[in-house]
Amino acid sequence: MRKHSSLPLPASPPTERQDWATVKSLLPYLWQWKWRVFFALSCLIAAKLANVAVPIIFKHIVDTLGLDEPSKVMLVPLGLLAAYGGLRFSASMFGELREVIFARVSQRAVRNIALQVFSHLHSLSLRFHLERQTGGLTRDIERGTRAVGSLLSYTLYSILPTIVEILLVLGILLVKYEPSFAVITIVTLALYITFTVIVTNWRTHLRREANEIDSAANSRAIDSLLNYETVKYFNNERWEAERYDAQMQRWETAQVKTQLSLSFLNIGQALIISIGVALMMWRAAAGVAAGQMTVGDIVLVNAFLIQLYIPLNFLGVLYREIRQSLTDIERLFALKQQHLEIQDSPDARPLQTPACAVSFDKVHFSYDGQREILHGVSFDIPAGSSLAVVGHSGSGKSTLARLLYRFYDVGSGAVRINGDDIRKLTQASLRAAIGIVPQDTVLFNDTIFYNIQYGRPSASEEEVYAAARAAQLDGFILRLPAGYQTQVGERGLKLSGGEKQRVAIARALLKNPPILIFDEATSALDSKTEQAIQEQLDLAAQGRTSLIIAHRLSTVMKADQILVLDQGKVVEQGRHRELLEAGGTYAQMWALQMQEEETAAALL
Repeated sequence: MRKHSSLPLPASPPTERQDWATVKSLLPYLWQWKWRVFFALSCLIAAKLANVAVPIIFKHIVDTLGLDEPSKVMLVPLGLLAAYGGLRFSASMFGELREVIFARVSQRAVRNIALQVFSHLHSLSLRFHLERQTGGLTRDIERGTRAVGSLLSYTLYSILPTIVEILLVLGILLVKYEPSFAVITIVTLALYITFTVIVTNWRTHLRREANEIDSAANSRAIDSLLNYETVKYFNNERWEAERYDAQMQRWETAQVKTQLSLSFLNIGQALIISIGVALMMWRAAAGVAAGQMTVGDIVLVNAFLIQLYIPLNFLGVLYREIRQSLTDIERLFALKQQHLEIQDSPDARPLQTPACAVSFDKVHFSYDGQREILHGVSFDIPAGSSLAVVGHSGSGKSTLARLLYRFYDVGSGAVRINGDDIRKLTQASLRAAIGIVPQDTVLFNDTIFYNIQYGRPSASEEEVYAAARAAQLDGFILRLPAGYQTQVGERGLKLSGGEKQRVAIARALLKNPPILIFDEATSALDSKTEQAIQEQLDLAAQGRTSLIIAHRLSTVMKADQILVLDQGKVVEQGRHRELLEAGGTYAQMWALQMQEEETAAALL
């Protein structure tokens, strides 16, 4: 099984500079809706002004009710009561209005970022996707996009309102009361924030470790489920469960450590807040006893404390979540910033069709830079003709198709279409001109109709049906209870190998490209079906430039030219009859296959 690597997590918690860089990367997505942002901020300030004014009105009501003369108590201005109710309603109204206005901003930002990352991942090279585990990758995207929405919500709905309210309350305390109230509030806030930041930064590496283990466990589970049949073949269900549980055991340990550190943080925060509240109430009670403050003042101070410390207590949770969101967003943008190995050159131009001649000119290629796969391979496929490539496993046959599709760039030499180096062509026009029936057909977890139509999404129903008939697939489909709407399952597991191969053939035929690649296109078919489909493939290849990669030599007999590869080198080239008469590698391969077929027939 191929060993995959994962995008590495940062070894240490993000620095402040990295945090600001991550935040700044979000600003362009918000600036697209700047007027909504400004309006939402205006609503935020209005809501906090109303929220801070409520205790002040309540103080005046309490002081009025505390008068000794009952007649004056009855004279509490109705306007004061109306203002109290109106301010409470205004605080809620402006808060909800802010959320309604900003909802479009945050959700559109999440949508745009997710779309850009998704599109970028599709533009990355095949090498990147072969080296990544799908489970870990999807988990990074899921957590990252969720973190974008969370960070924006936390900032506008919690952080900024709390900061605005703290500033307003401190201003009122400094203006109306002795400095000790403001000093106690500031010291308590400073101790609380400092303690929260220090402990949360210490906890960050625990959260990172838990996330890394979570991604690894998820990747292992998905990898095992995708290889369900292989697990069953070797009776390794228990082995897979033990491997998964080993990851989950590590996750459990990491989560316990995280919870212990969280409890320590919460206890410390509660202690600091309790001491601050006690000191504030002591100063307020002393003021009332000395006749310097009224009962309404102590109610006002108490109300301010409640308004400050309840969101401040939640602010500690928010800080932890914001740091985690920044970590997740950092990973998301790391995906977005992955280097594009295969890119269109600045002067790239569209491929001109319909006729396409293909040539490989002294192509050298290596996947890892160490072991060369192709050694100076050269051949030409004139427009409208066919060339078959045969050779032993590992000789580099399928690599030719990947280079023609430009999943990789050649090490040296060139792949040309109509004389143009494909590196000078746009990738979109290049791949639009090529249709392929791969050796290992992977289908989407959707209907048969969808998987065929995927070859050309704009195709009509009748065109899809015609492609299915051409691939000898319609008879099988019509026997199914749901017909073309039959679900094929994950990666097409509900279909046999031959059925999946015929869907792939139908999909390629529907695309109707000028260049066709058949990479072991009939390898999963029985002899009878292979013969029927081979006739259709021959018809489909007429007038098109065809590259046929085959193991069974009987499928390439009619090719205009046959290329024999051996360890990445062209050792023979010619027509079927010419190569047999030459008595070389091709003739030996032919004789061996004929002997194998005769032996198999004798055993029947």
